[in-house]
Amino acid sequence: MGRYVVAITGASGSVYGLRLIEQLLLAGNEVVYTATHAGRDVMGFEVGFDIPPEQPAEALLEFLELDKSLPLRHACGEDLFDPIASGSHSMDGMIVCPASMGFCGSAAHGLASNLPERAADVMLKERRRLVLVPRETPFSLIHLRNLTSLAEAGAVVVPAMPAFYTRPTTLDEAVNFVVGKVLDVLGVQHELFPRWGE
Repeated sequence: MGRYVVAITGASGSVYGLRLIEQLLLAGNEVVYTATHAGRDVMGFEVGFDIPPEQPAEALLEFLELDKSLPLRHACGEDLFDPIASGSHSMDGMIVCPASMGFCGSAAHGLASNLPERAADVMLKERRRLVLVPRETPFSLIHLRNLTSLAEAGAVVVPAMPAFYTRPTTLDEAVNFVVGKVLDVLGVQHELFPRWGE
């Protein structure tokens, strides 16, 4: 199966990133997860998960109620010596979920001041799959130009916009739709939402 990086940044919506990690692992993929400083803060506030300094991968697996043998690794957001900071380290793709506008601005201008930014830069320069899940509204012209620059550089932008033709009745179903659309872009099979016409 695939090998993916999932980065959680400081936009609201860390539940999207956590559900994505869960689904990638359950589909048989290897996952490296990382977070910006703001991403850690928002995740702690929104869902109550604070990345511990000891055994951070095991702690997340426990939080997600997943088998601790699943191939999950944590990469510290400040560690620019982590393998995902290098183009010679092979990964199938990276998903920034959620992607803050600050992160998108940095990535659009080639900044690499932390590990998630550097990993995104690596994906673009190596022509590997980079998926951004922006969670902001409304977009300013600056936001739109940064997202356009990223799309022109090869990134795929999948805004966190749940659909309503599936008639969601819970927040979980709305989250699943967005995560399912990300998995579709990656070519990862899932059954997170009913497809139109099926």
